[in-house]
Amino acid sequence: MSVLGILYWLSRLIAIAAIIHVVLDNRQPAKTMAWALVIYILPIFGVVAYIFFGINRRKEKFISRRSMDMLTKRSMLEFVEQRPKELPPAYEPTIGLFARQSFSLPFINKRQDILTSGYDFFPLLLRDIAQARNHIHIDMYIFEDDALGRLVSDALIAKSRQGVEVRLIYDDVGCWQVKNRFFEHMRKEGIDVEPFMPVHFPQFTSKANYRNHRKIIVIDGHIGYIGGMNIAMRYVKGRGGQPWRDTMIRLEGGAVNGLQRAFLIDWYFVDRTLLSDRKYYTKPEAEGALVQTVTSGPAATYPEIMQGYLHIIMAARKYIYFQTPYFLPTGPVFLAMKTAAAGGVDVRVMVPRHSDAYFVEWASRSYLREAAEAGIRVSLYEGGFLHAKTMVSDDAVCTCGSTNLDFRSFENNFEGNAFFYDTRMAMTMRGTYLRDEKQSVALTELPERMSPNIMQRLWDSLTRLLSPLL
Repeated sequence: MSVLGILYWLSRLIAIAAIIHVVLDNRQPAKTMAWALVIYILPIFGVVAYIFFGINRRKEKFISRRSMDMLTKRSMLEFVEQRPKELPPAYEPTIGLFARQSFSLPFINKRQDILTSGYDFFPLLLRDIAQARNHIHIDMYIFEDDALGRLVSDALIAKSRQGVEVRLIYDDVGCWQVKNRFFEHMRKEGIDVEPFMPVHFPQFTSKANYRNHRKIIVIDGHIGYIGGMNIAMRYVKGRGGQPWRDTMIRLEGGAVNGLQRAFLIDWYFVDRTLLSDRKYYTKPEAEGALVQTVTSGPAATYPEIMQGYLHIIMAARKYIYFQTPYFLPTGPVFLAMKTAAAGGVDVRVMVPRHSDAYFVEWASRSYLREAAEAGIRVSLYEGGFLHAKTMVSDDAVCTCGSTNLDFRSFENNFEGNAFFYDTRMAMTMRGTYLRDEKQSVALTELPERMSPNIMQRLWDSLTRLLSPLL
């Protein structure tokens, strides 16, 4: 047998071994079939991609139970000091689910503001940083070395020189294009900077697929931010000729305790330092909105944020609206949405008219057509690139965070969302959605998208096969 023949059969044997590994993992059939298909058709590329992006890490425990208990103890003490507040009956199961599975406790919060552009978010952030007196904690997927990133970096350095504790977690893959000297400069100025799960060949190649996609900021324990914006100039000026439309929530009050716990758990993971001092937390409020900060990730036993979405969709009686830049829903979430629409609930989904990722846009088109055909009102936002990740239902509950309506957010990434059980907040978010809808076009008004030619439908369907991997 020739050398080429030996290499061919060796590649096939490796591919078969990889397919067996995929099957034995007992993940969702759709994801299993997608990986098996890629590995079978493109054995060398498929095996390498599977090693980097496919191995399931959900069963791994990144943080010990004892350490988790210690990191949770302080937030628990702040929680029990709150005055009792009646839980909304319709969402008691959801609140209980989050509390039991990930110890995400509901806090009473004094104030919450919705920020819908970088022009709203970054001036407030810089002001809050300038007023910090004790500590600043940032957990960010992307921290770019551009004009805005350097402005925020300089503000953090100035506070560090004043004796303020500054800690920064950035995602290693999200910041692959950022030179290490940018972060090293901050380290030299006294800022504690740590990458999240750095990817070094070959030890951690299989972890490249599991990224910290959270955007969480905590200042002095009583001011916090959560949402969809990273620290980069495009979140202000846009990209590709499109303005950037996003949503960030500024919190002031007890709910920041939930953000703080999320950050400190991530900090322990990257730095192995337990921080549980009372100074990192704020006193609970007497009155205000009920807020839960919920995190999910591949190391958790269950996909908590996806489960929360399912609870809220199934509890909807009047309406439920979603904004997401990428629409590649998991089977359970998509079925719940279609079931709610069939039951008379006003279900709406808003996505950007033009995505920043062509392959994801192609893969999502068949999902969007199927949603429209099921009675879901699909809107394509034309006012820029829509990057907001929000949901609001029945003027009673809403959420904002880093979670997209796609497989990656629900199953692979480390994500964080704030859930608000408050009528005023829900109505405000609903108003934001309706204003954006005025700058959108209904999918049903675009015949080229609803009834494409056979070649386009075939391409959309082929790319959809890979949606569990995108």
